[in-house]
Amino acid sequence: MADVKMIATRESYGNTLKALAAEGHDDLVVLDADLAAATKTGVFRKAHPDRHFDCGIAEANMMGVAAGLSTMGYVPFVSSFAMFAAGRAFEQIRNSVAYPHLNVKIGATHGGISVGEDGASHQCCEDFALMRSLPGMTIICPADDVEARAAVRAAYEMQGPVYLRFGRLAVPVFHDEANYHFEIGKGEQLTEGSDIAIVATGLMVNEARKAAETLAAEGIHARVINIHTIKPLDEDIILKAARECGRIVTAEEHNVIGGLGEAVCSLLSEKLPTPVRRVGVQDKFGCSGPAWDLLKEYGLDAATICKTAKEMLGR
Repeated sequence: MADVKMIATRESYGNTLKALAAEGHDDLVVLDADLAAATKTGVFRKAHPDRHFDCGIAEANMMGVAAGLSTMGYVPFVSSFAMFAAGRAFEQIRNSVAYPHLNVKIGATHGGISVGEDGASHQCCEDFALMRSLPGMTIICPADDVEARAAVRAAYEMQGPVYLRFGRLAVPVFHDEANYHFEIGKGEQLTEGSDIAIVATGLMVNEARKAAETLAAEGIHARVINIHTIKPLDEDIILKAARECGRIVTAEEHNVIGGLGEAVCSLLSEKLPTPVRRVGVQDKFGCSGPAWDLLKEYGLDAATICKTAKEMLGR
């Protein structure tokens, strides 16, 4: 495992914006809220200073500026921490972006508990819930660098509002870029298995992969599904897993209320009732500490996924 690359998806975000601009996409502009060093849009600003706008610590106003730019034919990527992008500016996103269905892309970095030492005030575990409630909002949470770069490109190419969540923490790159295909709204099956399905998003996808390896050593064959698009949800891949596996564990770095787990439960309760257990933040606020220690403390790890799966199987 020593040669596995570790890259934070916020790095992928900044690098892809720079690459898109270099490829001649002259309508792409980037807005930030005095956080360009942290959101990694600073690399775009350095290369294209005339197309980067620092709106200051005023996310609500920044959303309005982005909405206006989109009506002039630009494709604005609005950047801030998830807590401020989704939380502080929710009303402006609702009324100025989602309601008129404008072509604004929200690049929300520092999502989840893995923000670490910044503590509860910055650890946004409610953003999926907030954004899922908005009609027409696409929500993407990539699992690694390869997927994050593909997600930014896909968001640029589609019409309409998109919420992209990126992490502060460097995570393993497990996708093979040469053979990887990203499609908004389509999940990805990573492992074969029919004993139980693990449906994960973001950094929990790699934890699900690790859990599947541990379970396999104990004779339990887990199907791992990567759901990079929270909304629209890939219903087909989840219903297929429910039919063929009979039990599902969801895993997300988000409150179990309002996120991926709840989306999966809503789907299955209506179309194919199936036992589901949700691994995630159990309706608590975060606290300050080293990121990996916090993830373990809050049960956002492979060990908790394994334990949950075995409990469901009576093992």
